Amino acid sequence: MSPAARDSAEGSATFEAEVPALLDGMRVDRVISMLTGAARSEVAGLVAEGAVSLDGAVVVQRSAPVTAGGHLSVRRSDRRPGPPRADASVRFGVVFADDDVVVVDKPAGLVVHPGSGRRDGTLVHGLLSQFPDLAALAAAGVCEADRPGIVHRLDKGTSGLLAVARTERAYRSLVEQLGAHTVDRRYVTLVHGRVDDERGVIDAPIGRSNRSPTRMAVTASGRAARTAYRVLERLEAPVPATLLSVALETGRTHQIRVHMNAIGHPVVGDTTYAPRRGFAGLPVGRVFLHAYRLAFTHPASGEWREFRAALPADLSALCPGAPDLLALR
Repeated sequence: MSPAARDSAEGSATFEAEVPALLDGMRVDRVISMLTGAARSEVAGLVAEGAVSLDGAVVVQRSAPVTAGGHLSVRRSDRRPGPPRADASVRFGVVFADDDVVVVDKPAGLVVHPGSGRRDGTLVHGLLSQFPDLAALAAAGVCEADRPGIVHRLDKGTSGLLAVARTERAYRSLVEQLGAHTVDRRYVTLVHGRVDDERGVIDAPIGRSNRSPTRMAVTASGRAARTAYRVLERLEAPVPATLLSVALETGRTHQIRVHMNAIGHPVVGDTTYAPRRGFAGLPVGRVFLHAYRLAFTHPASGEWREFRAALPADLSALCPGAPDLLALR
């Protein structure tokens, strides 16, 4: 039986499929995610709502294993959420703002825009509170309705600088600059182990992992990706680690985390790509990754503008010398 979707109750649709032999024994939430493209967080919600059944029985545990040939049924809402609304409770720093561009300092733990599993409380909701004109930008069709002004993003666990466009001119200019790789984006990261070379470039394509749809990986079929790094400091305690300044020449999903893991030096705190590499001192979900420098050509004035964001306290506590080292870069 091939995967198929059919209309169900008003405002919903049902996805049905026969479990492929290759997925025999896997967790039901992972199977649904692989077959539908839904985020695991969304699938968890569907299971909790009783919207998932296997061979006619409602699934109550998302970790339940599936059997090859079993009949899987998933009822998903197809109602489109409305545009995001302003939320003054969302906190973030504003480093710079004029009529064309806003540069924000995003705290760790804040999701940039709405998506599967997160419909409110994002940076976008906070931006709409402080810069309500962004709603008109989305309404005009310049950008996606749930991402007004957003031209690039940071992962939830990453902190630091993001540029946001307030006008169509600025949006198109920043997107073009990002596509041409002329935006200067630098990060500071602490990675496991001793990085021997003082500097280097990782040039390896990144694409969706064949083993897990929620992860990225270095793969021959992926998109070109280049990450340059420079050693700032080498630490020996509590475990060997290296503080790096990293520059993105491209902007792929999870690029720094995937590239550093690929060379045997995963980012500290990254439980997605290095689940068994512990490091005391970081909150759960926080990775040692901070976008400390952002520079681009201003869309209106044509001037080259550079912005910096200080290392947050949770990261500087692990590397007390890092703020002084970054000031020199």
